[in-house]
Amino acid sequence: MKIAIINGPNLNLLGKREPGVYGSQDFDSYFDSLKAKFPDIEFSYYQSNLEGELINEIQRAGFEADGIIMNPGGYTHTSVAIGDAIAAVPAPVVEVHISNVHAREDFRKISHVSAKAKGTICGLGLTGYELAVRYFSGV
Repeated sequence: MKIAIINGPNLNLLGKREPGVYGSQDFDSYFDSLKAKFPDIEFSYYQSNLEGELINEIQRAGFEADGIIMNPGGYTHTSVAIGDAIAAVPAPVVEVHISNVHAREDFRKISHVSAKAKGTICGLGLTGYELAVRYFSGV
């Protein structure tokens, strides 16, 4: 099974950025632990702060992977184009957010991704990525 993880803007700063909201672990070390926990899954990982690059990666991975786990970051609330890219590919997408976006500012309650995703996990920290892997792998 192939699972692509795609992270959007500012997620390269995990472990440094607002640890009270996003935790103190960087994504690279978390990704290593995720791969160790699921050795039979072939993971790919991509992060960009640029909307067009994220769309290109959705289009690439969406025809190669069995599933995509995506945290679009702030683009969740602004990017119709990312939602359209998700709808355009055959791979199902699980939207993941580290924080509970529904308990934050009002603008974060709008998602242009959720309606195109198979499901959404939010507010459970980095564990949300593992839960999405378990969904795709049936574990």
